[in-house]
Amino acid sequence: MKKKLTIKDIAKELNVSISTVSKALNDSHEIAEVTKKRIQAYAKEFRYKPNFNALSLKNKKTKTIAVIIPNMLKYIYAQVFNGIEQVANEQGYKIITCVSNEKTSKEKEILDMLTNGSIDGFIISPCLETSINKDYMHFQNVIEEGYPIVMFDRVPKELDCDKVMIKDHKATYNAVEHLKNTGCKNIGFISTNKKLGSTKKRKKGYIKGLEEFQLNINENIMIDLTEYHYKEYEKIITPIFENNHIDSVITTNEATAIAAQKVAQKLGYSIPNNFSVIAFSNGILARHASPQMTTISQHGEKMGAKAAKLLIYRIECEEQTPEYETKIIKTDLVMRNSTKSFLKLNYK
Repeated sequence: MKKKLTIKDIAKELNVSISTVSKALNDSHEIAEVTKKRIQAYAKEFRYKPNFNALSLKNKKTKTIAVIIPNMLKYIYAQVFNGIEQVANEQGYKIITCVSNEKTSKEKEILDMLTNGSIDGFIISPCLETSINKDYMHFQNVIEEGYPIVMFDRVPKELDCDKVMIKDHKATYNAVEHLKNTGCKNIGFISTNKKLGSTKKRKKGYIKGLEEFQLNINENIMIDLTEYHYKEYEKIITPIFENNHIDSVITTNEATAIAAQKVAQKLGYSIPNNFSVIAFSNGILARHASPQMTTISQHGEKMGAKAAKLLIYRIECEEQTPEYETKIIKTDLVMRNSTKSFLKLNYK
């Protein structure tokens, strides 16, 4: 991990006193203009930022970490936060939580606000806009400034940092296998963000499962709801269910799964007797759906705990550049009443 630039480093590099650097950075008139501009130009070029909190701390650490999530709607983020908080509390760290609202500009604003020495590192799930555009330079800049980052959930392969993730393709593959084992042959797939990397991986695993288990591959029941508001889901899904033979669906979130269940029931299907539903992820909606929904659990608390441990290790590690790590969280099917099961005792 690159060492943060300090006033002392600037003074040594430019062969001036620490006091002169401090005055130049505070735009003091007590030093020569040419010296001031030289120091300010150097600080700007190497992205120096004053470490306000660390000035009063002997170990130059704030014992505070920032968590940046894309939105407040996904239950997985609440689970992740619980895992982070537990580990942080055990290690004596405080947490600042920020929401990017799926906007790259907001992400950049948050990073700029917090990279002034107020925190020691970041745990981040990139926003939708950043993920789709693969615009990760603001994260790279923060890493180069000496702040460690751990990415989770939406993990960019292009960025070198610690990561915590699931195998999205394996999760949907396993879901297809379960549906096949319970007698399903015409399995649909419903997504809401087709450009998102995780969605692409989930669809890839779904198609691989259909191919390997020799099930019907029907593009008409691979439904993309990217352009639609959640209130329109049922209206869009209904004619597709009416015009295609379908006996089950895998969805990328719980809202689409609930819409699918409602449509299926209105069309006379009996869940799970002749129609099954599996959804990412294991949230509150799934537990209160009727019938209760079988889900793919991403184990958010484990994800959060692992992310916090990786970040704190990197913050406190005495090595200059320990190897980056990628931790895989294994997903599981949480069996409920929206699918048939051979193991009734596993219903939760």
